[in-house]
Amino acid sequence: MPVSMFAFLPGIGPQELLLLALLGVLLFGRRLPELGRSLGKTVVEVKKGLRGIEDEVSEPSSSRQSAEPEPIKAPQRVTASATPKFDDVPASPSVPPKV
Repeated sequence: MPVSMFAFLPGIGPQELLLLALLGVLLFGRRLPELGRSLGKTVVEVKKGLRGIEDEVSEPSSSRQSAEPEPIKAPQRVTASATPKFDDVPASPSVPPKV
């Protein structure tokens, strides 16, 4: 077992790793392959994201500034037909039922 592989866990020997693996199998059981797949997909997505950030940082700043922003459009008026129409006459009060 390479020493550098578990350098983030100082003082953990083979017995402790075996105990942790056994505990993982007991806790996750049949879901262990599914958990491994989802963990692998997560690692791949993180690597893609980091690669995208590295590409953005490595681009020359002149290429980003050369693109002109979109021109600002003038505000448009809303036509009268698009506004809701309200009646000025209040609704007639309903007659309460007699008991």
